[in-house]
This record gives sequence, C-alpha cells and structure tokens, in this order.
Amino acid sequence: MNGKINRTATRPAGLRELLRRSAGALLALLLPNDCALCGGTSIDALCPGCNAQFFGPAAAIARCPRCANPLPGTPQPEHSGSALSFGHELGGGPQGKSGSVLPIAHGLGGQLCGSCLASPPAFDRTLVAADYALPVDQLVLQLKFGHRLALAPLCARLLRDAVLSQPDYTLPALLCPVPLGPRRLAERGYNQALEIARPLARSMGVALHAQLVVRVHETAAQSSVAPEQRRQNIAGAFAVPDAALVAGRHIGVVDDVMTSGRTLNELAATLKRHGAAQVSNLVFARTPPN
Repeated sequence: MNGKINRTATRPAGLRELLRRSAGALLALLLPNDCALCGGTSIDALCPGCNAQFFGPAAAIARCPRCANPLPGTPQPEHSGSALSFGHELGGGPQGKSGSVLPIAHGLGGQLCGSCLASPPAFDRTLVAADYALPVDQLVLQLKFGHRLALAPLCARLLRDAVLSQPDYTLPALLCPVPLGPRRLAERGYNQALEIARPLARSMGVALHAQLVVRVHETAAQSSVAPEQRRQNIAGAFAVPDAALVAGRHIGVVDDVMTSGRTLNELAATLKRHGAAQVSNLVFARTPPN
C-alpha cells in the first residue's frame, strides 16, 4: 500500500448520490429544458405530466401482440388519434367498437386481431411505446424532419420501458434498424431508426448490428404510395449480407413508426428466408387503423 487515501472511494454512497442530484438540480436551474411535447419547463426531455399522460399506465391499451393494433372492444386513450389540450388529465377515452372474443395467441400473452388471424405477417411480435397520434407524433416529426437528434434517446427510453413491461417477452439476440436507401440517407443525413436503435440496444444490453440488413433497391416512401401499391413498392428491397448472423436467432427490428406494416413485413420475410428463428418489431409509435 502507498498510504494514500482514496477519498472518493471512502466517501459514503449516500453523500455521492446527494452531490450528484444537487449538481443536476443546479444545472437544470441554470440551463432549464423545455418539455418536448407541451413546451413547459422540465428537467427531463418530457415533463412528468406528459410522461404520465401519454406513456404511463393510464395510456396503455390492449393491443394485438403480433401487429400492435388495438384490439376490438378495448377502451382507447383520450388522446388517441385526435388533438387535445395539455391538461394532463388521466381519464380514458371513448369505448372502441365491440367485437367477438379473439383466440389467445399462445406464447404471446394476448389475443391476435382478426387481420393477423386471417393473414399472418412474417414477423412474430410487435411492441410499441405509443400510438402515432397527436401530440406524440411530434416527437417523431421533430426527430425525422427537424433534425432534433437529441429526441432519439428519449424515444429509445420510452420504447425500452414498453418492451420491458411485457413479462412474457424474451429480448432479441440482435437488434437492427430498418435501413434507408443511399439517396434518402444522403438527403436526411442520418437514419432515425438507427439513432433510436443505438441507445435502445445499450439500455437493454442487446447487441446492435447496423448493417445486418441493407436496402438494395431505392423505393418511394411508403407514405407517398397508394395503399394497394405498397406491397409491390417494397418487394425485394432488402438483403442480408451475412446469413450466419441471422440463422437460428431472434432478431429485433427497430423503427420509428409502423403504419401499414408492409416495410416491416418485407424485412421480416427477408430475415426468415435467411434462417431467422423469430423476428420482433420494436417500434416507437404505431399508426392507429382507420
């Protein structure tokens, strides 16, 4: 021993935590943040009210475990699909259209929707943090088109919490983002799915492979294509450079928004053709059905 005292090591853990919190509170006072949704002053990217209203237990709805669409006959959150004031009320919304009881999806911890029963998609599971509706859609729009990359860790944290809240779900062995084509990547300068996937992978302790799947055909944005043409638009768009990384494994595909699900279905089908045992979609927001 050299006789020197490591004062940091001997400092009580409670005191270190108090100093850390005090420093954080002082920094927040000197450099206050705005809540990304309501614009109010907040220490975090989301104020406690917005976090509770749009991502807390009161906002949870029963979803099809395969495609994450709301199940028939389940109450919908007040904000789903419509604009509302930022009053942070936690009440439920209007009752959804009633329907018959659907079969339980064995191993998925929930009921499959009629669409997934009639035409099962290539992917096995979809988990989302919220509906793609006002005002939550602003987080995606600001990240995707407003170059607010600082929102990516927030989206990742909210998505991680949604994933870990499912007790029956086994984490993937590997994560990959939905790839952008070279032209769109050059135009935007970044892939928002990859920006979400990086902190998501770190926080869940899952390996990330950014080039696990590549886009080999430049396609029109699905949002710009008529619904009946979306399957054809995305067909054959993806390839897996190294099938050995995929074979026999559970792959998690990360994206910012899921609308029709055509892109994610094509990507999952590509992974399955290369031997993937299971494919899960981990998506920040799900567009509600019309």
